[in-house]
Amino acid sequence: MAPVYPSPRFGEPLRLAFVGQQTYFEACALDERSDRVRTVYVDFREGADADAMRAALDRFVPHAVVVFRPEIVPAHAFDGLRALTVGFLTEPIPRVAGRKAHPDLRRRRADLRKADPGNFDRTVAFDPLIVPTADAILPVWRALPIPVADRFYASAPRDGGRAPRLAFVGRSTPHRETFLRHPKHELDILHVAFGLHGEELDALMRDVDVAINLHNEPYPSFENRVCLHLAAAHLVVSETLSPTHGLEPGIDYLEFSEPDELLSMLRTVSRHPEAYRRVRVRGRRKSEQYRASRVWPRLVEDAFADVEAFGTSRRGR
Repeated sequence: MAPVYPSPRFGEPLRLAFVGQQTYFEACALDERSDRVRTVYVDFREGADADAMRAALDRFVPHAVVVFRPEIVPAHAFDGLRALTVGFLTEPIPRVAGRKAHPDLRRRRADLRKADPGNFDRTVAFDPLIVPTADAILPVWRALPIPVADRFYASAPRDGGRAPRLAFVGRSTPHRETFLRHPKHELDILHVAFGLHGEELDALMRDVDVAINLHNEPYPSFENRVCLHLAAAHLVVSETLSPTHGLEPGIDYLEFSEPDELLSMLRTVSRHPEAYRRVRVRGRRKSEQYRASRVWPRLVEDAFADVEAFGTSRRGR
């Protein structure tokens, strides 16, 4: 029986395309041009020119396409594309049905409902706890944290020969400012709110020692910046994570649930830069499970095998 999609012939590199808003997701993609894999990143956001995006894919002739936030791709955009397509859910949504969830989660669920299931062969979610809700819109095949581009991986934490540099990357919200208000007044904290990517993001990752992670709103989640900061060998100080994706609080990162706890941890590391060095080392080591060059080829290989074994309901392939 002929394969559903053409896969790389023996000795031929996998041609893997990524689609999504570059500002947010280039840091999660694989960037490789080798005998094993050749990749391309197609910058695309909701409402952009879908024909131009599709033309860029057709020129590249991919074996597989990964889309960050599949809800941004218009219906029928991938009709006739002879490549495996994988949608990656990157946004938190309610974990149970109904209207009791936070309004922000309900808004994101409404956005997800715009997705065209006929565009995708398989769907991956960043959070296994959203699967019961997501399944009603896009059936979820796998759940795993969003990978981290190899270029962000530091060899080891920097020695504590200087005052540690503290940073928070993310937009300001009332929930976040509740936690940051006192630390910002007392300590030197860099807050990068918008649009940092490319060389600017690379420079920031090299310069920071301590990274603060806070949820957008008062609901639990797992932000992809946690993996990014761990890879860069930062000490991650995070609001309670759910799920933890195998990370252990107090061992791989520091965890808090109240503003006073965050302030206390930041005071300690500011006064004693080496206080949590073991946590930084362990967190950096654990981050290897998110490395893009390891995760993406294996995930795509598994998706090819799964489609060959169980077929696909994707339309117009």
